Amino acid sequence: MKRGEQPVQGNRRKHPVCLRLGFASDEFGYLIDMGLPQPGSSAFGLDPEIKRELIWYGSLPRPSTTLVDRNHCVVRVKDSEKGWNVVTHNLASFDSMMTHIADPRTAPETLSLRESIRAWRFYDHFRTDHASPARVPQVGTRTTVLADDGADLAAAMQTIREIGDSAALDRAVADAFPSARVRIEVDSGRFTLAMEQHGMLRPLQASELSDGTLRYLLWVAALLTPRPPSLIVLNEPETSLHPDLLEALGRLIGQASRRSQVIVVTHSAALLGSLARESEYHPITLEKKLGETSIVGMRDLDRPEWRWPAR
Repeated sequence: MKRGEQPVQGNRRKHPVCLRLGFASDEFGYLIDMGLPQPGSSAFGLDPEIKRELIWYGSLPRPSTTLVDRNHCVVRVKDSEKGWNVVTHNLASFDSMMTHIADPRTAPETLSLRESIRAWRFYDHFRTDHASPARVPQVGTRTTVLADDGADLAAAMQTIREIGDSAALDRAVADAFPSARVRIEVDSGRFTLAMEQHGMLRPLQASELSDGTLRYLLWVAALLTPRPPSLIVLNEPETSLHPDLLEALGRLIGQASRRSQVIVVTHSAALLGSLARESEYHPITLEKKLGETSIVGMRDLDRPEWRWPAR
Protein backbone atom coordinates (compact mmCIF):
# COMPACT_ATOMS: atom_id res chain seq x y z
CA MET A 1 0.00 0.00 0.00
CA LYS A 2 1.30 3.40 -0.95
CA ARG A 3 0.54 6.72 0.64
CA GLY A 4 1.06 10.28 -0.47
CA GLU A 5 0.99 13.51 1.45
CA GLN A 6 1.91 16.81 -0.12
CA PRO A 7 1.42 20.07 1.78
CA VAL A 8 2.02 23.08 -0.45
CA GLN A 9 3.14 26.41 1.02
CA GLY A 10 1.60 29.66 -0.16
CA ASN A 11 3.76 32.55 -1.27
CA ARG A 12 2.91 34.90 1.61
CA ARG A 13 1.39 32.59 4.18
CA LYS A 14 2.97 30.80 7.11
CA HIS A 15 0.41 27.98 7.11
CA PRO A 16 -0.30 25.40 4.39
CA VAL A 17 -2.98 26.46 1.92
CA CYS A 18 -3.24 22.98 0.45
CA LEU A 19 -3.25 19.50 1.94
CA ARG A 20 -3.29 16.42 -0.26
CA LEU A 21 -3.71 12.92 1.11
CA GLY A 22 -4.02 9.67 -0.74
CA PHE A 23 -3.26 5.98 -0.91
CA ALA A 24 -3.23 3.23 -3.49
CA SER A 25 -3.67 -0.52 -3.17
CA ASP A 26 -3.86 -3.38 -5.65
CA GLU A 27 -7.60 -2.84 -5.95
CA PHE A 28 -8.56 0.81 -5.45
CA GLY A 29 -6.85 4.13 -4.91
CA TYR A 30 -8.18 7.31 -3.32
CA LEU A 31 -7.02 10.88 -2.90
CA ILE A 32 -8.45 14.02 -1.40
CA ASP A 33 -7.25 17.56 -2.04
CA MET A 34 -8.20 20.23 0.51
CA GLY A 35 -7.48 23.93 0.70
CA LEU A 36 -8.67 27.26 2.03
CA PRO A 37 -11.86 28.71 0.52
CA GLN A 38 -11.95 31.76 -1.66
CA PRO A 39 -12.27 34.99 0.38
CA GLY A 40 -15.93 35.79 1.00
CA SER A 41 -18.51 36.76 3.56
CA SER A 42 -18.44 33.51 5.54
CA ALA A 43 -16.99 33.56 9.05
CA PHE A 44 -15.41 30.16 8.33
CA GLY A 45 -12.64 31.61 6.19
CA LEU A 46 -10.02 29.30 7.72
CA ASP A 47 -12.16 26.16 7.47
CA PRO A 48 -10.67 23.95 4.71
CA GLU A 49 -12.89 22.92 1.86
CA ILE A 50 -12.56 19.91 -0.41
CA LYS A 51 -11.38 20.83 -3.89
CA ARG A 52 -10.98 17.38 -5.44
CA GLU A 53 -11.61 13.72 -4.64
CA LEU A 54 -10.81 10.75 -6.82
CA ILE A 55 -11.29 6.99 -6.76
CA TRP A 56 -9.55 4.87 -9.35
CA TYR A 57 -8.71 1.27 -10.08
CA GLY A 58 -5.11 0.09 -9.70
CA SER A 59 -2.02 1.79 -8.40
CA LEU A 60 -2.03 5.06 -10.35
CA PRO A 61 -4.74 7.62 -11.12
CA ARG A 62 -5.22 7.91 -14.88
CA PRO A 63 -8.20 9.08 -16.95
CA SER A 64 -8.71 5.50 -18.12
CA THR A 65 -8.69 4.07 -14.58
CA THR A 66 -10.75 6.78 -12.85
CA LEU A 67 -14.04 5.48 -11.44
CA VAL A 68 -15.41 8.37 -9.34
CA ASP A 69 -14.36 12.00 -9.77
CA ARG A 70 -15.35 14.90 -7.52
CA ASN A 71 -14.34 18.39 -8.68
CA HIS A 72 -15.46 21.03 -6.19
CA CYS A 73 -19.24 20.50 -5.86
CA VAL A 74 -19.73 18.18 -8.88
CA VAL A 75 -19.42 14.40 -8.53
CA ARG A 76 -19.27 12.11 -11.56
CA VAL A 77 -19.35 8.32 -11.66
CA LYS A 78 -18.09 6.33 -14.63
CA ASP A 79 -20.59 4.05 -16.31
CA SER A 80 -19.06 1.33 -18.47
CA GLU A 81 -21.86 1.70 -21.02
CA LYS A 82 -22.83 5.39 -20.93
CA GLY A 83 -19.57 7.08 -20.00
CA TRP A 84 -19.82 9.60 -17.14
CA ASN A 85 -22.94 10.13 -15.05
CA VAL A 86 -23.21 13.24 -12.91
CA VAL A 87 -24.51 12.16 -9.50
CA THR A 88 -24.77 15.63 -7.94
CA HIS A 89 -24.00 19.24 -8.80
CA ASN A 90 -24.19 20.65 -5.28
CA LEU A 91 -22.14 18.62 -2.84
CA ALA A 92 -21.16 20.92 0.03
CA SER A 93 -17.52 21.94 0.08
CA PHE A 94 -17.09 20.56 3.61
CA ASP A 95 -18.70 17.16 2.85
CA SER A 96 -16.80 14.21 1.45
CA MET A 97 -18.23 12.16 -1.36
CA MET A 98 -17.27 9.11 0.70
CA THR A 99 -20.19 9.76 3.05
CA HIS A 100 -22.73 11.26 0.65
CA ILE A 101 -22.11 9.40 -2.62
CA ALA A 102 -22.02 5.75 -1.57
CA ASP A 103 -25.05 4.23 -3.23
CA PRO A 104 -24.66 0.50 -4.04
CA ARG A 105 -26.33 1.04 -7.42
CA THR A 106 -24.89 4.32 -8.69
CA ALA A 107 -21.50 4.33 -6.91
CA PRO A 108 -20.63 0.82 -5.64
CA GLU A 109 -16.89 1.60 -5.74
CA THR A 110 -17.35 4.44 -3.27
CA LEU A 111 -19.31 2.21 -0.91
CA SER A 112 -16.77 -0.63 -1.16
CA LEU A 113 -13.79 1.65 -0.56
CA ARG A 114 -15.51 3.48 2.30
CA GLU A 115 -16.23 0.22 4.11
CA SER A 116 -12.63 -0.92 3.59
CA ILE A 117 -11.27 2.30 5.08
CA ARG A 118 -13.70 2.14 7.99
CA ALA A 119 -12.31 -1.30 8.86
CA TRP A 120 -8.76 0.04 9.29
CA ARG A 121 -7.58 0.23 12.91
CA PHE A 122 -5.39 2.95 14.36
CA TYR A 123 -4.16 2.51 17.93
CA ASP A 124 -2.24 5.54 19.08
CA HIS A 125 -2.36 5.50 22.87
CA PHE A 126 -4.00 3.37 25.55
CA ARG A 127 -4.60 4.97 28.91
CA THR A 128 -3.31 2.83 31.77
CA ASP A 129 -3.50 5.31 34.66
CA HIS A 130 -5.64 4.55 37.72
CA ALA A 131 -8.70 6.08 36.04
CA SER A 132 -8.23 4.21 32.77
CA PRO A 133 -11.54 2.90 31.39
CA ALA A 134 -9.85 -0.48 30.84
CA ARG A 135 -9.56 -0.85 34.64
CA VAL A 136 -13.25 -0.21 35.35
CA PRO A 137 -15.99 -2.89 35.08
CA GLN A 138 -18.05 -2.31 31.95
CA VAL A 139 -21.34 -3.68 30.64
CA GLY A 140 -20.30 -6.53 28.39
CA THR A 141 -21.41 -6.88 24.77
CA ARG A 142 -19.81 -8.98 22.06
CA THR A 143 -16.80 -6.97 20.95
CA THR A 144 -15.01 -8.06 17.78
CA VAL A 145 -13.05 -4.78 17.58
CA LEU A 146 -11.28 -3.30 20.59
CA ALA A 147 -12.15 0.37 21.10
CA ASP A 148 -9.33 2.87 20.62
CA ASP A 149 -9.42 3.73 24.34
CA GLY A 150 -9.53 0.08 25.47
CA ALA A 151 -12.69 0.60 27.53
CA ASP A 152 -14.16 -2.70 26.31
CA LEU A 153 -11.03 -4.77 27.04
CA ALA A 154 -12.83 -7.40 29.14
CA ALA A 155 -15.59 -7.83 26.55
CA ALA A 156 -13.03 -8.05 23.74
CA MET A 157 -11.10 -10.75 25.62
CA GLN A 158 -14.26 -12.76 26.24
CA THR A 159 -15.22 -12.42 22.57
CA ILE A 160 -11.84 -13.86 21.57
CA ARG A 161 -12.47 -16.72 24.01
CA GLU A 162 -15.87 -17.54 22.51
CA ILE A 163 -15.59 -16.89 18.78
CA GLY A 164 -11.87 -16.20 18.22
CA ASP A 165 -8.64 -18.07 18.83
CA SER A 166 -8.78 -18.84 22.55
CA ALA A 167 -5.60 -20.93 22.38
CA ALA A 168 -3.68 -18.04 20.79
CA LEU A 169 -4.92 -15.77 23.58
CA ASP A 170 -3.59 -18.14 26.24
CA ARG A 171 -0.27 -18.49 24.41
CA ALA A 172 0.18 -14.72 24.04
CA VAL A 173 -0.44 -14.16 27.76
CA ALA A 174 1.80 -17.05 28.85
CA ASP A 175 4.52 -15.93 26.41
CA ALA A 176 4.87 -12.67 28.36
CA PHE A 177 3.90 -13.93 31.81
CA PRO A 178 4.78 -17.63 32.26
CA SER A 179 1.99 -19.70 33.80
CA ALA A 180 -0.37 -16.69 33.78
CA ARG A 181 -3.91 -16.77 32.44
CA VAL A 182 -6.59 -14.17 31.85
CA ARG A 183 -10.19 -14.76 32.79
CA ILE A 184 -13.31 -12.61 32.67
CA GLU A 185 -15.58 -12.28 35.70
CA VAL A 186 -19.24 -11.42 35.06
CA ASP A 187 -21.43 -9.77 37.68
CA SER A 188 -24.94 -8.60 36.72
CA GLY A 189 -23.86 -8.06 33.11
CA ARG A 190 -20.69 -6.17 33.99
CA PHE A 191 -17.41 -7.65 32.80
CA THR A 192 -14.17 -7.39 34.77
CA LEU A 193 -10.79 -8.67 33.64
CA ALA A 194 -8.80 -10.73 36.13
CA MET A 195 -5.34 -12.26 35.74
CA GLU A 196 -4.11 -15.43 37.43
CA GLN A 197 -0.35 -15.39 37.97
CA HIS A 198 2.08 -17.94 39.32
CA GLY A 199 2.73 -17.45 43.04
CA MET A 200 -0.31 -15.23 43.61
CA LEU A 201 -2.96 -16.52 46.03
CA ARG A 202 -5.77 -14.85 44.11
CA PRO A 203 -6.32 -13.33 40.66
CA LEU A 204 -5.47 -9.66 40.26
CA GLN A 205 -8.25 -7.41 39.00
CA ALA A 206 -7.61 -5.02 36.12
CA SER A 207 -7.55 -2.16 38.61
CA GLU A 208 -4.56 -3.81 40.37
CA LEU A 209 -2.41 -4.57 37.34
CA SER A 210 0.71 -2.55 36.57
CA ASP A 211 0.59 -0.11 33.67
CA GLY A 212 2.85 -2.31 31.54
CA THR A 213 0.87 -5.49 32.19
CA LEU A 214 -2.42 -3.82 31.37
CA ARG A 215 -1.00 -2.25 28.21
CA TYR A 216 0.32 -5.60 27.00
CA LEU A 217 -3.12 -7.18 27.51
CA LEU A 218 -4.64 -4.34 25.52
CA TRP A 219 -2.30 -5.15 22.64
CA VAL A 220 -3.27 -8.81 22.89
CA ALA A 221 -6.95 -7.93 22.57
CA ALA A 222 -6.28 -5.56 19.66
CA LEU A 223 -4.06 -7.90 17.66
CA LEU A 224 -5.99 -11.14 18.19
CA THR A 225 -9.26 -9.61 16.99
CA PRO A 226 -11.67 -12.20 15.58
CA ARG A 227 -12.23 -9.87 12.62
CA PRO A 228 -8.77 -8.93 11.37
CA PRO A 229 -8.78 -5.77 9.21
CA SER A 230 -6.70 -5.22 6.10
CA LEU A 231 -4.62 -2.59 7.95
CA ILE A 232 -3.60 -2.03 11.58
CA VAL A 233 -1.39 0.91 12.60
CA LEU A 234 0.32 0.85 16.00
CA ASN A 235 2.00 3.99 17.30
CA GLU A 236 4.84 3.33 19.77
CA PRO A 237 3.38 0.13 21.24
CA GLU A 238 6.45 -0.21 23.48
CA THR A 239 5.31 2.70 25.70
CA SER A 240 5.20 1.71 29.40
CA LEU A 241 6.18 -1.89 28.63
CA HIS A 242 8.98 -3.57 30.55
CA PRO A 243 11.87 -4.46 28.19
CA ASP A 244 11.30 -8.14 28.95
CA LEU A 245 7.86 -7.91 27.30
CA LEU A 246 9.09 -6.61 23.95
CA GLU A 247 10.10 -10.04 22.64
CA ALA A 248 6.60 -11.36 23.30
CA LEU A 249 5.05 -8.23 21.78
CA GLY A 250 7.14 -8.67 18.64
CA ARG A 251 5.94 -12.25 18.26
CA LEU A 252 2.35 -11.13 18.80
CA ILE A 253 2.69 -8.48 16.08
CA GLY A 254 4.28 -11.05 13.79
CA GLN A 255 1.32 -13.36 14.30
CA ALA A 256 -1.13 -10.55 13.52
CA SER A 257 0.80 -9.67 10.35
CA ARG A 258 -0.16 -13.04 8.86
CA ARG A 259 -3.77 -11.86 8.77
CA SER A 260 -3.40 -8.09 8.33
CA GLN A 261 -0.91 -5.53 7.13
CA VAL A 262 0.56 -4.13 10.34
CA ILE A 263 2.43 -0.81 10.39
CA VAL A 264 4.39 -0.17 13.58
CA VAL A 265 5.85 3.22 14.47
CA THR A 266 8.51 2.72 17.12
CA HIS A 267 11.68 4.14 18.66
CA SER A 268 12.55 0.88 20.44
CA ALA A 269 15.61 -0.99 19.20
CA ALA A 270 14.57 -4.01 21.26
CA LEU A 271 11.16 -4.19 19.59
CA LEU A 272 12.79 -3.77 16.19
CA GLY A 273 15.08 -6.67 17.03
CA SER A 274 12.11 -8.84 17.90
CA LEU A 275 10.25 -7.85 14.74
CA ALA A 276 13.35 -8.56 12.66
CA ARG A 277 13.00 -12.23 13.56
CA GLU A 278 9.59 -12.29 11.90
CA SER A 279 9.55 -13.35 8.24
CA GLU A 280 7.37 -10.46 6.99
CA TYR A 281 9.39 -7.68 8.62
CA HIS A 282 10.18 -4.70 6.34
CA PRO A 283 11.95 -1.81 8.17
CA ILE A 284 11.75 1.80 7.02
CA THR A 285 13.93 4.35 8.81
CA LEU A 286 12.88 7.99 8.80
CA GLU A 287 15.02 11.07 9.33
CA LYS A 288 14.19 14.75 9.62
CA LYS A 289 16.30 17.45 7.98
CA LEU A 290 15.34 21.12 7.97
CA GLY A 291 11.82 20.20 9.00
CA GLU A 292 11.33 17.65 6.20
CA THR A 293 10.82 13.97 7.02
CA SER A 294 12.28 11.53 4.52
CA ILE A 295 13.15 7.86 4.20
CA VAL A 296 16.79 7.05 4.84
CA GLY A 297 18.53 5.77 1.72
CA MET A 298 15.68 6.49 -0.69
CA ARG A 299 16.82 8.04 -3.93
CA ASP A 300 14.63 10.03 -6.32
CA LEU A 301 14.32 7.07 -8.68
CA ASP A 302 13.23 4.83 -5.79
CA ARG A 303 10.17 6.91 -4.96
CA PRO A 304 6.82 5.31 -5.76
CA GLU A 305 5.17 6.95 -8.74
CA TRP A 306 2.28 9.20 -7.76
CA ARG A 307 0.35 11.73 -9.77
CA TRP A 308 -1.78 14.50 -8.29
CA PRO A 309 -4.56 15.54 -10.66
CA ALA A 310 -5.23 19.22 -11.25
CA ARG A 311 -8.11 20.89 -9.43
